[in-house]
Amino acid sequence: MPGRPDRSPMDPRIQALQRHLGYTFADPALLALAVTHRSFSADHNERLEFLGDAVLSLAVSSLLFERFAGCDEGDLTRVRAHLVREDSLHKVALRHGFPEALRLSEGEARGGGAQRASILADALEAVIGATFVDGGFAAARALVERLFGDVINSTDIGSWTKDAKTELQELLQARRLPVPSYRISATRGQAHAQTFEVECEVPALSLKHSGEGRSRRLAEQEAARRMLDVLKATDKPGGTLRA
Repeated sequence: MPGRPDRSPMDPRIQALQRHLGYTFADPALLALAVTHRSFSADHNERLEFLGDAVLSLAVSSLLFERFAGCDEGDLTRVRAHLVREDSLHKVALRHGFPEALRLSEGEARGGGAQRASILADALEAVIGATFVDGGFAAARALVERLFGDVINSTDIGSWTKDAKTELQELLQARRLPVPSYRISATRGQAHAQTFEVECEVPALSLKHSGEGRSRRLAEQEAARRMLDVLKATDKPGGTLRA
């Protein structure tokens, strides 16, 4: 890992990402490494991703602890889990210009890697890890607050008290509809680092939605969350939710 500031000119795409982040790296090589996928170079972002995962969890925990002073551990844990899940990280990465800054092999880029949820989520965690290495926890926490602050401040903690699969099942049962089914529709990656794609189906409503995750369980939760988002949008006066 780089140990001193890199004086070479920064790639304009990575420089643009730095502006999006609102943090200037003392060692720009760290940021370049954080957006380097393993397909691009043997020197890639997975170690920073490992570190960033822990830093993100701590930073989000700290922000939630301050924001929701009256909430118990269980509620805070569930909210944190939703905030740091792959889909949430993917959305944040898209909003802040990560696809343009990613360093991918030509084959990975042609295959749509710059838009892939798992790759973008990993890069976001790696950037948080790089910020921690470059500027310490205070800098990393400030970055997480800039990236997630609006979501945290607008969160209704009551809406996060159940996991997505449980909430979806209860919503359907309340309307006398059968519970959803889940099936693995695809797996990608090597055995030690697989990404699962799971399809959630509600046959009574002719609806199917997919989710991705690093385990079948996480993929099922993501598919259920996407199904819930659709059902909640239509489950209102004049909506279309019906058997």
